[in-house]
Amino acid sequence: MLEAIFAPQSVAIVGASPDPSKLGHRVLRNVVDNGFTGRVIPIHPTAAHVLDLPAYPSLSAVPDPIDLAVIVVPAAAVLAVVDECGRKGVRGLVVISAGFKEVGGTGKELERKLIALVRSYNMRMVGPNCLGIIDTTTKLNASFAALMPNPGQIAFMSQSGALCTAILDWSKNEGIGFSRFVSLGNKGDVDEVSLLQEWGGDADNRVILAYLEGINDGAAFIKTAREVTRETPVIAIKSGTTQAGTRAISSHTGSLAGSENAYEAAFNQSGILRARSMEELFDYALAFAYQPLIPGKRVAIVTNAGGPGIIATDAAERSGLALAQFTPETIAALQRELPGQ
Repeated sequence: MLEAIFAPQSVAIVGASPDPSKLGHRVLRNVVDNGFTGRVIPIHPTAAHVLDLPAYPSLSAVPDPIDLAVIVVPAAAVLAVVDECGRKGVRGLVVISAGFKEVGGTGKELERKLIALVRSYNMRMVGPNCLGIIDTTTKLNASFAALMPNPGQIAFMSQSGALCTAILDWSKNEGIGFSRFVSLGNKGDVDEVSLLQEWGGDADNRVILAYLEGINDGAAFIKTAREVTRETPVIAIKSGTTQAGTRAISSHTGSLAGSENAYEAAFNQSGILRARSMEELFDYALAFAYQPLIPGKRVAIVTNAGGPGIIATDAAERSGLALAQFTPETIAALQRELPGQ
């Protein structure tokens, strides 16, 4: 369970800064300005206050328990901070800092040590190398995104932070709302399987969207998704479907793209709907978020013209749906209400 990340009572921002140009300042301001009602604790080595909040030089100097630590420090300092989090009893981490396996070489080894340290203290971590997390139900914006999304019932996970910011901009203009919005980054701990387990069956989420570059554990993903999709629709867009795209992924989040055929089979086996473009992803999302799920395969098409009705009929049949056959009583009732020729 990930309550410490999505519903914490107290949040510490390690790397909070009084300098508005710093990332740590933006993350702290997002937590403060968007309605989070829990305790907010800036951690800064010298400042007495940041954004009028009492600041502490270290996590160990904070007298009260901390549920979630948002880490915005250089990669070289992350392990020491995470170790301090473990000793403090922090249960959840969001590591925004970059410089891990996505850069290769020593970064990959640094991430291996980070994951081992997180697990040794039985903590849960989003990141590293991520935009952060947003939960509109608890009004927690622990990210450096420029916007807070509108509340809604779409849960979204992404391995791309830049894609998150683009979608936030677009969704505000379109009036589309989200329940949860998570940048997974390198998926050192919390991954797509973790979030499916957390979000599946949650009444706040009518549909789950995922932008995926790679899947860590295919068997666990299929098993979990198959269970979740029985109650909650899951829509995924998978990037890296070409040779060039596969190479680009390895330098982005360090994911392995895998076989295109394997992903297609995994989605089919698990009941996930695959979107082929961002436009299609959100077409699906809006349909499932704002329309009731149909209980069977039969549909009726309402149209004021023959041509569009035929096109819709073809599309329905190609999708495995069947046109409903109206009873004489239904036809008679419609004829009484509909205008004549």
